[in-house]
Amino acid sequence: MDLSKSYDFFKPEMLTARVHIIGCGSVGSTVAENLARFGVTDMVLYDFDVVEPKNIANQMFTQEDVGRLKVEAVADNLRKINPDITLKLVPEGWNSNRLAGYVFLCCDGIELRRRIVEENKDNNYIRAMFDFRTRLTDAQHYAANWSDKASIENFYNSMDFSHEEALKETPVSACRVTLSVAPTIRIIVAYGVANFVNFVKGGVLKKLILVDAFNFTCDAF
Repeated sequence: MDLSKSYDFFKPEMLTARVHIIGCGSVGSTVAENLARFGVTDMVLYDFDVVEPKNIANQMFTQEDVGRLKVEAVADNLRKINPDITLKLVPEGWNSNRLAGYVFLCCDGIELRRRIVEENKDNNYIRAMFDFRTRLTDAQHYAANWSDKASIENFYNSMDFSHEEALKETPVSACRVTLSVAPTIRIIVAYGVANFVNFVKGGVLKKLILVDAFNFTCDAF
């Protein structure tokens, strides 16, 4: 893969650990695509779901992917970007699988994300975790340096709400379909991947990034 456009900014060989992307829907498929274009070649993709027609509007899929497992569709798209990419697919989704390196939480439901953090609080093989939460126009990105216990605890405490509470705050259509648009997803993922790249390059993680894609606001802490 020709990385001449980005190589002087980010050299992928600086990344000496594997990337885990848990959930390959709107956020996960976009994270994977962004990382592949940066030259990241060692990823594990987790998702048990299949591509539905409604997913085309805000996820990195095409009509040809409808009916396919999301992990397989994402994998094929990444291989088109970089034929030398190394991928491990987990089509049953994450279920206490061993984690190491960098972990992107892109799955639906706060309970699973909270469980992943609970089971890995003392996992010294993890370097950082990245979480994304999206609504219609606004989104949040959380991150934690796994060598910093206070950062882990703050990351975990940010998940202190139920799936039902989250649903009450999520815009839906008249037919009860969750509303989600591509610009919001693209923007929060761009910031999350930038946070990851800066960290790999030796920078300090932003613990929280808040964006509103259509009111053109961004705050980072």
